Amino acid sequence: MKKKIIIGGVPEHFNLPWHLAIESNKFYDKGIDLNWVDIHGGTGAMCKSLRDKSIDIAIVLTEGIIKDIINGNACKLVKFFVKSPLLWGIHVGYKSKYTCVKELEKAKIAISRYGSGSHLMAVINAKTEGFDVKNLDFEIIKNLKGGIESLKNNTTAYFLWEHFTTNPYVYDKSVRRIGNIKSPWPCFVIAVRNEILESDKNTIKTILKVINKQLKTFENSLENKELSVLFSERYNLKINDIKDWLTITQWCRGKSISKEEINSIQQKLKQFSVIENTVDATDLIKNLFD
Repeated sequence: MKKKIIIGGVPEHFNLPWHLAIESNKFYDKGIDLNWVDIHGGTGAMCKSLRDKSIDIAIVLTEGIIKDIINGNACKLVKFFVKSPLLWGIHVGYKSKYTCVKELEKAKIAISRYGSGSHLMAVINAKTEGFDVKNLDFEIIKNLKGGIESLKNNTTAYFLWEHFTTNPYVYDKSVRRIGNIKSPWPCFVIAVRNEILESDKNTIKTILKVINKQLKTFENSLENKELSVLFSERYNLKINDIKDWLTITQWCRGKSISKEEINSIQQKLKQFSVIENTVDATDLIKNLFD
């Protein structure tokens, strides 16, 4: 009997390696029935799904899950999935009066939910721009579609979302992008519920080994035209956008996260007012390959 594990992530291009591995039965052949769930609400929704046990594993933004673990989410980070930063686009309505990021200081911000990447990166952007972060005005719009609609209807002024995912909306003039900001840390981590780590440690180890092997086929993605076409077709992105994205994307085939690295990220999160206090690194990470 196969071991059933439920994994969640955003329906975006970063997660193609997982889908290809699942579709080619690479987990199933190792005795694991890995069920993928698309979570359109992003990191905040994934944190909630880990808490309510509707998923066992999440491919989630680093800043959001660290904040949520500190706030009591019973899970651990087992490895980075993407170790390059995420490029966030700063978007306004196509007919918006705003033309540059500096003008957004007192403008209403669309966020998928509190604790999401769109929320936390809006705080980081405000801090970077010298805005008063205590007076930021947020409106919850649930997901990317809700964010685009809120900009169109002028119920919010701006919205942060992954740069390349929003390109189709920029091209069709639903929104304008007036700036970009990179996350100051590796963007995606693999988080696992503590209960699963305790009861199915070997299963999780096998999953990590399989995805690391899958990622090896992505090491020279720019030279693989078939792969670029696959990304383009599945995620409705132009080939040139895929090439630009692959140029700045670095997958992680490491097996663990060091205490030094997680502490460095915590210090940055505190500096940007995302977390108030740091915690012991062992509260956040679990090394399965000791």
